[in-house]
Amino acid sequence: MARKSQEYVSRFPEATQEWLDGRRVEEVECIIGDLVGMSRGKAMPSNTFNRSDQTFLPLSIFYQTVSGDYVDMEIDDQWTESDMVLTPDYSTAVAVPWSDDVAIQVIHEVHDLDGNPVEVIPRNVLKRVLGLYKAEGWTPVVAPEIEFYLTKPNLDPAKPIEPPMGRTGRRVVSRQAYSMMAVDDYGPVIDDIYDFAEAVGLEIDTIIQEGGAGQIEINLVHGDAVKLADQVFYFKRLIREAALKNDCFATFMAKPMQDEPGSAMHIHQSVLDENGVNIFSDKDGKETDLFYNFIAGQQAYIPNAISFFAPYVNSYRRFVASGSAPINLEWGADNRTTGIRIPISSPAARRVENRVSGMDANPYLALAASLACGYLGMKKDLKPRDAQMGEAYEQPRALPRSLLGALDLFDGAPELVEILGEEFCRVYKAVKRHEAEAFLEVISPWEREHLLLNV
Repeated sequence: MARKSQEYVSRFPEATQEWLDGRRVEEVECIIGDLVGMSRGKAMPSNTFNRSDQTFLPLSIFYQTVSGDYVDMEIDDQWTESDMVLTPDYSTAVAVPWSDDVAIQVIHEVHDLDGNPVEVIPRNVLKRVLGLYKAEGWTPVVAPEIEFYLTKPNLDPAKPIEPPMGRTGRRVVSRQAYSMMAVDDYGPVIDDIYDFAEAVGLEIDTIIQEGGAGQIEINLVHGDAVKLADQVFYFKRLIREAALKNDCFATFMAKPMQDEPGSAMHIHQSVLDENGVNIFSDKDGKETDLFYNFIAGQQAYIPNAISFFAPYVNSYRRFVASGSAPINLEWGADNRTTGIRIPISSPAARRVENRVSGMDANPYLALAASLACGYLGMKKDLKPRDAQMGEAYEQPRALPRSLLGALDLFDGAPELVEILGEEFCRVYKAVKRHEAEAFLEVISPWEREHLLLNV
């Protein structure tokens, strides 16, 4: 009987089975990604997981803001707490290497009681967009970049965030991009990130020091959009745990420190045809019309979709010309000042880099929205503006300055709503408007300092 209760392990990926190395699974975490992009679900003993192939969660968890508030919406019987049906996607089963138990986490597919995919699930939104590509005989290939800060533990939200303590006993203040010495300064955290990633079976392409004090970038190997979104989803939790193990915080906030650059999640995108050939290059290695259409779709629709790339009030602090982030949607070859960059590559690897998305974005939604913009450009045969020569910061700002402004732009793009799903978009916009309005109710230290006695 004991042996039978572990038979499901044979359905796990090879890397997870190797990590188990014959050990019995003690606990299974049945999880999904919420609107924020963090784990929600249930943990249970292995035997409980084995007895049922379904788990249930209330749909109402998607009516919550990032602060935990519930939002009233015009939804019939919104608060009946109707259940969603979760079934394990065994291909996503990975270790929980920071746990004291032998634990496994498994991302679950989510359907309603009638077996239909639940529209508000971010992973389902991405699959919906990929279905449109598949209908055209296309397969997107993506590679997100993960940027984050290591910080001193911030126990009082009223106090500014500070860089962590370095190995010399001084606060890390290095702002030297690509400095190996800076990476060495927080080597124990990076060592644990490597160890955890190996245990989880996630492949890291490179780790570098970014431009901020305590800021790190991890590049992932390109691949299937859902699998890469799953990887970012897993990595964010893994990185936080590695930081906590070493007495510091890891934050994916878009702009955590006033005088430091923000953290992005740049998204590299290409598209293959049914033969696995990149549709952005022709047989002679030249750019195709679809390549330019994809760029044009990014230019035309990213402003409408920017609430997916910049989903919080803090996100818009990143878009300043002095902060290494784009302020418009010009495009150019090997130009890091543009919102849309074309990296140097071979024709087979020709791709379009979306530099607008922040690291605070939900990876499933950011990928879904970016691919949706490119899809619309290709389907509508849109034409891009001329490529940017020189610094794009000299061009007019084309991105909104606030979350409320972003949501107003989203209301002007019914094509995006059709692609992403009407029910999902209704819920998403309601939650985001509630968050934006709640922020406006807070009186900041700046207001007290400069307005209290001066106006």
